[in-house]
Amino acid sequence: MSLINGLDSNGVVTVNRVILRPEYTVDDLEERVAELCENVKTYHSDTGFIGGFVMINTGMVSNEGSTIGQAVESPLKGREALIVTFWRSMEDHEQSHRSETFQPLFKRVLELCENGNEEIAYQLLWQGKAYDPETAKAAREAKERYSKAA
Repeated sequence: MSLINGLDSNGVVTVNRVILRPEYTVDDLEERVAELCENVKTYHSDTGFIGGFVMINTGMVSNEGSTIGQAVESPLKGREALIVTFWRSMEDHEQSHRSETFQPLFKRVLELCENGNEEIAYQLLWQGKAYDPETAKAAREAKERYSKAA
């Protein structure tokens, strides 16, 4: 079972990195992105759009997962957001951006951006969900049993 239903290895994941201008708030971003996302769902759910999500930088830095020092807090806390969308193909995605209904809403989001916009497309290499408790236990037991045999 896939984590992102409907996204297979031929699909495309796009990522927009937004850094809010100082005069705008997260509420401004949420409002404008909600309008844009509603438009994409309405007009492109049957032409390649699979889903997506938006997330804001919390400021927390994983000291266990970071190798560039032991930062206490990200300087972009509350100002950096990622807009991630999933598409059947890059062609479907590009067509959505050409839509007359999309462009005015997209421009409203761009007004918030201090960093302009660069939308990078990625090909999915792997996706997965956590094991349920029984499967996780069985996986650990198998690892222990078979790693000793090697």
